[in-house]
Amino acid sequence: MELSEHIRTANVEDVTLRRPFHPALRGTLCVTSHHLLFSDRKDEDSWQLLILLRNIDATEKRAVGSSGTITIKCKDLLVLQLEIPGMEECLNIASSIEALSALESVTEMYPFFYRPSHLTLHGPWGLSSTEKYYKQTERLWDRWRVSTVNSDYSVCPSYPHAVIVPREVDDEKLVQSARFRQGGRFPVLSYCHHRNGMVIMRSSQPLTGANRKRCKEDELLLQAVIDGSLLGYIIDLRSTQQAQQARMTGGGFESKSCYSHWKRIHRHHERGKVLQESLIKLVEACSDPSHSVDRWLSKLENSKWLSHVHSALSTAGLVVECVERDGHSVLVHGSEGTDSTLLVSSLAQLILDPASRTLTGFLGLLERDWIQAGHPFQQRCAHSAYSHARLKQECPSFLLLLDCVWQVWRQFPLALEFSEALLLRLAQEVYASNYGTFLCNNEQERCAAGVKENTHCLFQSLLSPDIEEQYLNPLYEPTDLAIWPSVHPQSLQLWTGLFLRWTEYAQNMEEAREEVWSIVKEHRERAGPDRTNNTPSTHCDTLTPFENLMDELTIL
Repeated sequence: MELSEHIRTANVEDVTLRRPFHPALRGTLCVTSHHLLFSDRKDEDSWQLLILLRNIDATEKRAVGSSGTITIKCKDLLVLQLEIPGMEECLNIASSIEALSALESVTEMYPFFYRPSHLTLHGPWGLSSTEKYYKQTERLWDRWRVSTVNSDYSVCPSYPHAVIVPREVDDEKLVQSARFRQGGRFPVLSYCHHRNGMVIMRSSQPLTGANRKRCKEDELLLQAVIDGSLLGYIIDLRSTQQAQQARMTGGGFESKSCYSHWKRIHRHHERGKVLQESLIKLVEACSDPSHSVDRWLSKLENSKWLSHVHSALSTAGLVVECVERDGHSVLVHGSEGTDSTLLVSSLAQLILDPASRTLTGFLGLLERDWIQAGHPFQQRCAHSAYSHARLKQECPSFLLLLDCVWQVWRQFPLALEFSEALLLRLAQEVYASNYGTFLCNNEQERCAAGVKENTHCLFQSLLSPDIEEQYLNPLYEPTDLAIWPSVHPQSLQLWTGLFLRWTEYAQNMEEAREEVWSIVKEHRERAGPDRTNNTPSTHCDTLTPFENLMDELTIL
């Protein structure tokens, strides 16, 4: 079926648009295969609104006499209202939006049609890869190697074609270990610490089952990870009870008798439906201006969103403590190894690794540890917080990561080279994008769909000279130290820039932040090159007047 066949009514005149902070506008509404376009059609100073249909999470129709009203709720939390003359036209427009906003075929989505003049499809795609990371990390060369055992994706469908593993473990042992792990996600290297060579590994749960099966090859793989060390830590992102129950359905955990040099620690993390419903409750609380302060705070607490932020940051801190302070390697896993596992391991890297706190390094981390590592973006981000569809596999794991990174940025405004603007851009792009970066669920699917050959890479676009500057943090001062975010309740705050983005409060705060950034830039330009160089410092975790100022702006 052609995309145009979904369009029942392409144009409607005399439509009234109502949106936050702006007076109502009357103009023409157009529906295309991928966009909703509103134009006020004035002779001078014509204004247009272009919405990617993929960004629409839900529509609500209401009859008003002979006319109709469509409320459009977007995945970036924007809510619009269209008043359309003629009920038939209203129903046709709503039907077209609902069909075209829920396309299932990847190759029909807009990134396959997006052809800006300043970008080309030729040349390398993306920023990082397993091979590139290995080549750049000299401390890995002695004990680790790049394996292409998964080159045809038959060993693990959700892993990339290449992974980093201990040098002494051959590919046949990796195959056996994969058969012993859920979804074939055998332990692979995520990060090697620059200070002491300790590593963060990630995997899925072992399939020990009720009969307590074991796998010698899997045990040898993990033993090779800590070769020369007395102890390693397994951070299991389930409660002890959940891990025990998993054995009854074929899953399980690493027993002490078989993995004698590994100490298992359980840290419960919610995921899936629980996390999605938490987001829905949070957005509901933030979208209703009629609440009293007490009622609003009660609904915020009941959403438990900040509890999930707390869990992610505290567990990442535990991983960092094992690696940085205790000098031990860590294996992180939950059940599938595609959500909480990636969340915790990537946050730990942000805290530990100064390279991951640069703009290029952070985007490279997301590419390696989320996109290439097999986070199922298409399933998890099919809907946001407004959809009326029955929940399937939606889960805002990536949004939770961005919130946690924002908490770190707020507490350490000198330590990250990128700004909140980047996090807000990523929060929007992951749900609806012109680019192919977040399409599909894993590398195998992207290869089959021809994503790299037929779409543009978001991360490369963000790093282009004319765009990069708007995402840089003018307060940035590099440091080689690990940064330790506080997880005390008073230290974690609602990400107002995202969840209150379309409120008057957020608009005022944005103007205040822009004024602060302009003052900082002007100050640094006057200070000269000595003030603006990127020489690493060792005191970025110390509060400064600028940090206090940004704290006040965030809390206002």
